[in-house]
Amino acid sequence: MKIRGDVFWNWADPMLHHRTHDETLDDGTYIDVQVRLSRTGNTQMFIGIYSPRGFVVHEEAFDSRPGESMTRALAWGVGRARRIASEGVHYADLLAASK
Repeated sequence: MKIRGDVFWNWADPMLHHRTHDETLDDGTYIDVQVRLSRTGNTQMFIGIYSPRGFVVHEEAFDSRPGESMTRALAWGVGRARRIASEGVHYADLLAASK
């Protein structure tokens, strides 16, 4: 189960059509990339990376991906999420384990 952060909740809008790519990496890290068209037609994107225990490792949102289709933005976002995940340390898990 993912524990969503503020970036996700500020970005979320269930009324907008979106596409999602979710993937669990070999080390258990979970990536969630979502793209959508805003009400004004801009391609927007959310990237979330979560530790195996569901804690936020990284979240970011893009209000606009100028010149990119949803498909192209999704592919770019998945690549970015994988790169960030491969470089990340699960600080939230370390913090939770130390309590």
